[in-house]
Amino acid sequence: MGPDAERLGADVLGAELGTRATLVQVSSAFCQPCRATRRVLGEVADMVGGVAHVEIDAESRLDLVRSLEILGTPTVFVLDASGRVVRRAQGQPRKADVIAALGEAVL
Repeated sequence: MGPDAERLGADVLGAELGTRATLVQVSSAFCQPCRATRRVLGEVADMVGGVAHVEIDAESRLDLVRSLEILGTPTVFVLDASGRVVRRAQGQPRKADVIAALGEAVL
C-alpha cells in the first residue's frame, strides 16, 4: 500500500465514516467467520458513540480488494475519524482486540 492508500474515505468505501472512528469489514458471501465478525463489530459500534461499522462485499469491490492487497476474508480495518488506517487484521477478531484498536483510533 502506498502512502495515499493509507486513508479510506467515504468516497472509496461508499458509506459515511464515523465521527470518531470506523470499523471496515471486507467479507465474502460464503465466509462463516464473516458472520461472527459482523456481529462483533456491530456490537462494538453500538457500544461506542461516534463509531460506524461498514461492511464491503469483496466480490462486488474487486478493485478495492486488489488495491488494499486483501488476501482473505474477513479482513478488518480500523480507521480514525479522518479515514486513516490505524489497524488492519485478517480473520475473526476478538471483541477486546477491536476495543483496544479503537482506543488507538480515537486518541
